Amino acid sequence: MTLRVLDIMRGTTVDGPGFRTSIYVAGCRHRCPGCHNPHSWDFEAGQEMSIDELMEIVAEEDFDVTLSGGDPLYQPEAVAGLAARVRSIGHSVWVYTGFTWEQIQQTPRLMGALKDVEAIVEGPFVESLKDPDLLFRGSSNQRIIYL
Repeated sequence: MTLRVLDIMRGTTVDGPGFRTSIYVAGCRHRCPGCHNPHSWDFEAGQEMSIDELMEIVAEEDFDVTLSGGDPLYQPEAVAGLAARVRSIGHSVWVYTGFTWEQIQQTPRLMGALKDVEAIVEGPFVESLKDPDLLFRGSSNQRIIYL
């Protein structure tokens, strides 16, 4: 199983609590105006990486993991597989998604991706609600949902 990855940020502190390994995935159909990462919308960008390859990096860094993008939930099976592996070595996973919690709950495939996820930061970025003082979120409509 593979995940299409744009970038990996090691030891970041902006995508969740503590030091984290943030994996930015390719592909997003939300296309939020004002998105800070519009190059991530392209589903063909970046490179395919196996879960084994990603786990080597996660194990080497030994931090909790954040999946961002793009939107990781456009690759739900790979997210589920990676999250299970990360959790099996004692680390937590956060997922950033433009889907709302209500949309996720209505879609079994998306819910299945979150089985081993600690928290999601959900909802589309809304430029008129942008707030640089929010912790781990870009706009005030977005919520941190602990699973």
